[in-house]
This record gives sequence, C-alpha cells and structure tokens, in this order.
Amino acid sequence: MRSAPTILHLDMDAFFASAEQASKPSLRGKAVIVGGLGPRGVVATCSYEARVFGVHSAMPMAQARRLAPNAAYLVPRFGFYRVISDQVMALLRALSPLVEPLSLDEAFVDLEAGGAAWDESSARLAGGKLRADIRAVTGLTGSVGLAASKMLAKIASEQAKPDGLVVIEPGTERAMLAPMSVRTLPGVGPATGDHLRRAGITTVDEIAEAGEDELVRLLGKAHGHALYAMALAHDERPVVAERETKSVSVEDTYDVDIHDRVRVGLEVQRLADRCVRRLRGAGLSGRTIVLKVRRYDFSTLTRSETLRGPTDDPGVVREAAARLLDSVDTTGGVRLLGVGVSGLADYTQEDLFAQAAEERAELPVPVEEGEGEAVEEPQAPVERRWASGHDVRHAEHGHGWVQGSGLGRVTVRFETPYSEPGRVRTFRIDDPDLEPAEPLPLVLRRPAETDEIAEDDDADDAGEAPDQVSSVPASLPKSWSGSEGGAATSSP
Repeated sequence: MRSAPTILHLDMDAFFASAEQASKPSLRGKAVIVGGLGPRGVVATCSYEARVFGVHSAMPMAQARRLAPNAAYLVPRFGFYRVISDQVMALLRALSPLVEPLSLDEAFVDLEAGGAAWDESSARLAGGKLRADIRAVTGLTGSVGLAASKMLAKIASEQAKPDGLVVIEPGTERAMLAPMSVRTLPGVGPATGDHLRRAGITTVDEIAEAGEDELVRLLGKAHGHALYAMALAHDERPVVAERETKSVSVEDTYDVDIHDRVRVGLEVQRLADRCVRRLRGAGLSGRTIVLKVRRYDFSTLTRSETLRGPTDDPGVVREAAARLLDSVDTTGGVRLLGVGVSGLADYTQEDLFAQAAEERAELPVPVEEGEGEAVEEPQAPVERRWASGHDVRHAEHGHGWVQGSGLGRVTVRFETPYSEPGRVRTFRIDDPDLEPAEPLPLVLRRPAETDEIAEDDDADDAGEAPDQVSSVPASLPKSWSGSEGGAATSSP
C-alpha cells in the first residue's frame, strides 16, 4: 500500500436533495425528500434537514411521510442530476486520468497518477481546491476523504460530511479504525454485522484480535480473508478508470430473514422499480433480467430471463422478476434479494416500436375504389400528468416547478435558482399556457464572463454556433437583468 494519502474519495452531499434545494429557493433550509411517490416508493435521497426526523435513503416512502409529514416530496429529475454529475466528473478528470465513478455523485481519484499530489500537503491542497471548484461550477457541496487506500479514503469522506475534508495520515490507520463498528468496513451489511455480533465481535479492533482463521470459520474463506485484511488497514485495490457499464443492479440485505412469500414478492417488485430508476438515470436499457436470492443458509441462487429486446419499462422488469421468483424455493427464509439488468443498450423496446411505426407511416395507404376521403376519428384527449418537482413554463408567469397535482388541477411555484422564493398559483391540468420545461442551470456566468465569451465568438467564423456555456436562461435575478422591483419574469 502506498504511504502518501493520495487516493481521493468524493461524495456529493445529499446530492439529489441538494440539487433540488439549489434549484428551488423556497426549499432551501427545509426538509426535502426525493424518491418514488407511489405506494411502494422508496427514498432515493433526503436533505440533512429531513434526516433530523429519522428519514434516510432506501426507506419506504410511506414511513418517511409518517416521520416527516411536512417535508417537500419530489419525483427525481435524473437528467438534471446527470448534467451536474458530468460537470463534477470533468473536474475530477482534470486532476487525474484515473477516475473511478461509483455513481452519479461519488468517485475515487488517484491524485498521484495525475501528478496532482505526491504527499500529504499537496493532497490536502488538491482536495481543498476541488471542493472550491465544485461549489463554483455547480453551486453544490461535496465531502472529500484523502488516504493511502480506497477503503480508508471512503471512510474519511464519510467522516468529513457534510461539506468537509478529512485526511487520514499515514501511520494512524490502525488506531483510527480500532474503535469503529464492524459495519464501517466495506462488505459488512446488517446480516454479516449481526453474525459477527453473535460471535462477540462488534468493533474493527475485535476483528483483528479474532484472527484470520476465526473469521474464515465464521464467514467463509473469501469473506474472512478480505475482512481480516481490511481490519488491519490493508487495501491494495487500485483506482480503475471508468469502464463500460455491463449491468445495473440493486440488492437489499434484511436484518431478519423474510419467510412470508407475499412479502418476498413485494420486495422483489420494489427492487425491480429501484433497478429501473437507476437504469433510466444512466440513460440505458437492457434485455436480460437477473434475480438474486440468498437464503437463510447463505446459499445464493441466481436466475435470469432474456427478453426479445432491450427495455427500461418498470412493468416489464417487474413481471420478469416475478416469473423468475416463481422458480425459486424460499422455504426457510430469505436474507438477501437483488434485481439486475444486463445486456445493456442505449435504446429501448419503445424506441424500436416507434421506428417501426415511422416506417409504416411512410408507406402509401391503399384506398379502395369508390372510397372517399378518409374521415379522421375523434380521439379522447390524453390527460396531462405533472410530476412533483419537475420544471414547467407558463406563458404569463414564466419558469416554475410543480408543487403537486390532482383533481384536475396543478399547483406551480414560480421561481428560479437565481430568484427569491416565488408565488404559488393553481391551474387546470390542461391549461394551454402551461408546458413542461427544461431545468435551469444552478450557476450562471457573470456578465463580464459572458462578454468575454461573446468576444471570442465574434472572432470565430460567421455562422458557427456560440459556445453553449455562454447562453443564459431568460429568467434572471434583478441584479443581473437590470430590472427594478421584483425578479425578472421570463417569456416563453
């Protein structure tokens, strides 16, 4: 293991919820919960204000509503989050060619490989500059951990939360890990933690004292060896540059084995929905559905089904996962369930069907002899759906976001990332002046920067498109637009 703390782990703070708060002035400093709002929805992310009430990620949304009934509940905007994630990842790649993303808001970076750091002092400077750059570019905060290995860097970033930086100095690793819970180590979930607790092992120091042979006896050869090495602060895993995603999956380990077959089925359906949300967040679809079941005796079964074409339809994935579950015997109890999708593509079945429809539309329509002009049959209007938290634009009131909808009405708060908290208005769901809108960027360039970009554009060849970063939304705060009184109102 290297001696200098040049492995960096970045974890954005409450990423989805923080992005929503930055986008919506009226939600800043308030409890915000992002996730599926249906009866089986789960919390994707919640703000720190919501965590005070006991809400946390992966919690059933129904439970979150009981704990924090007055919080703002929003549907995720994965496209918006991905744009911000791309900005953050670009900053990381400027530091080193070895960047290993773990999700939209989390990544490892080998600073030494990029020449950005070589000792503790330079690593601390690089980490501090990264945090400042992230705030300047995205308006959001991230926590940074620096250590000599990936495991320790991730532990350090967790200690740094929120909005901090922690460096684990070489030589202090064992002493720092010793009093920590066994759950601190990667791969120790609720079930493994409980198994160790029954053996009298609750801290990392007690894992080291137990010895490798005892851990192998308790957990098996592979897991026992790995856990003992981590307890001694040994982690030789390198930072691996981003590779093509081969599969997307989610899984849950349960504190108490599940025996009820109906409950097992419901858990599989919930996991299927989570998997699809992650799939869509990555802009992917897949054709092979995989079910993973670990039973009460630690035996693990995997079943898969390959569809005719790739999909990101939650109903299709749920049905396939349910069929796979039918072939698995869960008698005796289940301790872990997982649902995954592989055979990934960047298109879906629906895209293929749409292409086929377009091809059919291009063919000439045969007309029977003596038949007059075709009479178009009236179609029932499709009811417009407005997702809570998503962006809209009104012809008169400008940019806003959906606070809620129902009973034929939609409530919108009109504000932008750069305005004061805005007013709330209610419309019919079919109001012709109201339409979906693209999210606004969280950070705008200052006028001086925009002028510099404009000068650069003038120097380019005529007819070329201006640099995309120089464009700004129509809705500007009064300090930037030159208007007096209230915040400027955008036009559609």
